[in-house]
Amino acid sequence: MRQILFFAAALLLAGGYFARFADQAVVHPSAQTAAVAPTYAARQPTTSGRSLVLESDRQGHFKTEARIDGRYVDFLVDTGASLVVLRETDAARAGIRPRPSDYTAIVSTANGKIKAAPAKLDRIELGGITVFDVPALVLPDEALGQNLLGTSFLSRLKRYEYANGRLVLEQ
Repeated sequence: MRQILFFAAALLLAGGYFARFADQAVVHPSAQTAAVAPTYAARQPTTSGRSLVLESDRQGHFKTEARIDGRYVDFLVDTGASLVVLRETDAARAGIRPRPSDYTAIVSTANGKIKAAPAKLDRIELGGITVFDVPALVLPDEALGQNLLGTSFLSRLKRYEYANGRLVLEQ
């Protein structure tokens, strides 16, 4: 009988310890997330079929590499950008070379207004996610420090969600 009581007490202690640890690991839907920059380096994206998890970098940004029509291009995921925006050199590597007369759109940036060339990307692949016929803009290199993966791509997903320093993309 003494062994059964000892085993039951040990089981209760272990259960309490694991329940406390599990509460810290589970995010409750009602919990609010704060925008805190993690202290770890960004990891490779985790992909599972048609979903992808991106880890934020030290500044809280989500950087990733996507393929445009089969060519790799680095992006900063930007939910505030209406469209996918490419620098001229990266657009050229992906086979998009607008002529000076193609720069017909006027966009407002943090540095003021600038001309941009509208484009349509046949295919963007990110992990197991593929989106076709994505509206985009091409900007001169000096106007844009990094390519932006905006909502013309993100809005075509089933969902995208930020929580705990991670961005989940699901198609």
